[in-house]
Order: sequence, then structure tokens, then C-alpha cells
Amino acid sequence: MSSTLSRTKKITYSAMFAAIATVVMYFEFPLPFMPPFLKVDLSGAVSLLAAFMFGPVSAVLITMVKDIIHAFSTSTGCVGELGDFLMTSAFCVAASLVYRKHHTKKGAVLGMACGTAAMTVVSCFTNKYMLIPFFAKVMPIEAILSACASVNPLVGSIDTYVIFGVVPFNLMKGLILSMITFLLYKRLSSFIRENTVGRRVDNPTKAS
Repeated sequence: MSSTLSRTKKITYSAMFAAIATVVMYFEFPLPFMPPFLKVDLSGAVSLLAAFMFGPVSAVLITMVKDIIHAFSTSTGCVGELGDFLMTSAFCVAASLVYRKHHTKKGAVLGMACGTAAMTVVSCFTNKYMLIPFFAKVMPIEAILSACASVNPLVGSIDTYVIFGVVPFNLMKGLILSMITFLLYKRLSSFIRENTVGRRVDNPTKAS
């Protein structure tokens, strides 16, 4: 779809998506039976919508903008925002590249599945080598693992935290973001089509 939009319209819509993603990121919620400090915000769905509509570069830039803005009010020393940028970018880039090659409903689903897998892999590294080391500076690692074990008794070390906490959390998060994207894309693409005279919009919910 990105090739059907003028540069000006693409920049305008991307700026709107960045603003929406920034606001949405302030609202987050935990998932049942997951470590208490792992929370879902839906801004990743905004970035994924942009990835399908405008391409992976726009999605990465939108993610970067909202994470930079949130870095000014961070409680994680910008480590959380950097981790979010890496994970969300992996999610959007993988999904959009697959969808670009397979412009069908099945292609969209496959793309989102690949994006979820990519985000999950990246999250393992960001949590083990970035987030946990940061939090370990402000509270004992034993306290962190104890808090995780209180909701998931399988967690007893950093490695088991990653395997039984981070991995299932991000798989569920990817599923939630993918479902939202799948449900909203048709309406948003129709809106853009109606406001882009004489241009065609591809729709991942269109049956193959």
C-alpha cells in the first residue's frame, strides 16, 4: 500500500499514527499468571497497522518516536523504552516483510505469526541482558524472582524466568496485538482509500 500514497500523505498518516501510539502506550495491563512487571500496552498494534499500510520503515520510525517521547518520563532509565523499540520493531518488520510477499489474508496471518515469533526471540535477549540487569540494580535479583514465582512457580532462576515468563508473555502479547490489527485494518484501509482519490488499498482481510 505504501507505494499508492504520495510522500506527503504517507508522512501525514505516519505522524498521526505516531501520536496515537504515544498516547496508547500510557495504558497498560498485566496478563494472568505472568510476572507482575510484564505488562501489555497496545501501541504495538498501532505500529503493526502502520507496517502493513506504509511499510516497515514507517513502523520503525513510529515506534522510535513514541519510545523517545516516553523516555522523558521513564522509570527504567530508558532501558525499558529501548527494549520496547527493539521488540516492537522486530514484530513489525518481520510481519510486514512476509505480508509484502504474500498480499492475502493467509499472508497477513502468517506475517503476524512470524512477527510474534521474532518479537518473542528478541524479548528473550532484551529481558536477560538489559531489563533484568537494570532492575537488579534497584532491587535484589532474589526479590525479582520471588515476585515472579508467586504467580508462576516454574520460575526459579533468570533462565526459567525467560523460558516460563518472558516467552509465554510475548506469545500472548503478539496474539493480542495481531487480533487487534486484523480487526482494525479493513476499516482503516477503507478510510485511507476514501481519502486518497483514485488510489488502491490492499487489505489483509481480503480472502485469498
